[in-house]
Amino acid sequence: KASYDKANRTSIKSFRGPGLKKGLAILQRIREKLGVPVLSDVHRFEEIDPASKVLDVMQVPAFLCRQTDFVTEMAKKARVINVKKGQFLAPWDVANIIEKARAAGNDNIMITERGATFGYNNLVFDVRSLPIMRKMGYPVIFDATHSVQLPGGRGASSGGQRDMVTYLARAAVAAGVDGVFFEVYPDPEKALCDGANSLYLDSLEDLLVTLMKIDALVKTPSNGKNQ
Repeated sequence: KASYDKANRTSIKSFRGPGLKKGLAILQRIREKLGVPVLSDVHRFEEIDPASKVLDVMQVPAFLCRQTDFVTEMAKKARVINVKKGQFLAPWDVANIIEKARAAGNDNIMITERGATFGYNNLVFDVRSLPIMRKMGYPVIFDATHSVQLPGGRGASSGGQRDMVTYLARAAVAAGVDGVFFEVYPDPEKALCDGANSLYLDSLEDLLVTLMKIDALVKTPSNGKNQ
């Protein structure tokens, strides 16, 4: 996953990315050379059509998840649509988003949890949201790094609590989430976007091994009534 344009950065001076044309070209090369699916967020109506020709998964940004026309247009063009649940939205309200995408003829839907607003410049992760949304019948992803973001916490940029990422990721996987998203950099301190809440690349492998073990444990068939 990579963004060709981050249209919702905190400051007018914030780095936004290479732009639509160059960014999609980069993602296309990655797709062809590495043979992996590519995903990016789309912020504007006029970008939906060109993005749909490259992206395997088209992502609706959290701040746009309630925009009916935008969600339905994305759903019409996307092979798979991933909707990030807004920081302002209750998990049970996601059912309305799913209904909009399905009404547009797309049943390839994913929902991403990325924390809920808790006062000013702060997010919290309510682990109950994961089973609530999973019961709707579609894959649920946990965005572990954006969930520890402190939006606008540095005035012209966002802060973050990187040291909390591992704990929340473990909790999400223990709750049965279908996938986990991380922002990762070789050196987050030099990152042009979201460095404060991003992981160091050299820490990722050990974390993934741990999460896979937890996932295998909690998804082992059981006769328990509470699962």
